Amino acid sequence: MKHSAIVIGGASGVGLAVTERLIADGWPVAVIDPDGGALEAAEDQIDNDDVVFIEADPTDEDDIAEAFDQVVDRLGLVGGLVSVASFARCATVEDTSAETLREALDVNLVAPFIAARAALERMGASLSIVSIGSVAGLRAHRGQLAVSASQGGLKLMSEVIALEYAGRGVRVNAIAAGPTMEAAGNGWAEPQHLPQARYAEPEEIAAAAAFLLSPEASYVNGHTLAVDGGLLAAALSVGWP
Repeated sequence: MKHSAIVIGGASGVGLAVTERLIADGWPVAVIDPDGGALEAAEDQIDNDDVVFIEADPTDEDDIAEAFDQVVDRLGLVGGLVSVASFARCATVEDTSAETLREALDVNLVAPFIAARAALERMGASLSIVSIGSVAGLRAHRGQLAVSASQGGLKLMSEVIALEYAGRGVRVNAIAAGPTMEAAGNGWAEPQHLPQARYAEPEEIAAAAAFLLSPEASYVNGHTLAVDGGLLAAALSVGWP
């Protein structure tokens, strides 16, 4: 039996695209999301006996532990984990409060850590972890202090876990995603100012996540893959203002 894959934040946006791609690739999938309405909509859209939908707060260790136990009971041990680090807010340094920074760290860094720990404790013969963050974690962007700080931490956290678990059948990687249409209004440049003159499609980011989870990426570990349409290569800082 194939091990299960868990998608944190998998009920909408990029997370939903990841869920649909993993289903197509033959994974039994558990969708864990704090948004009950989005979960209901995703469940209505996806009719598959090998997919379960669980409402849980990714920042709450007890919630996630209980949710992961449900996954193991219903789908078996965990072989793949994708966490979507979804905090996005645009503000200048002067307008960024300590509370905003704490929220960004909680959602974009602490939550993926909680999920990774839970997966490591319930893994099968092997485990691949992918955390989807933002390209703002690799280059400074105006108006993105909280996002950049938390996403930069996500990159380094992934590398540390990869290093410590490399000899135990575990691979850990991250994706630094460029903006999608969901990000419009959160401080990113208009699409015509980007190298490919458009935002990313969620399915393009999902394809990268599926590759990193797959055996085809068996020697890719501790890596952050930029799926950004050339934004980093162009050395652009496209934040606001």
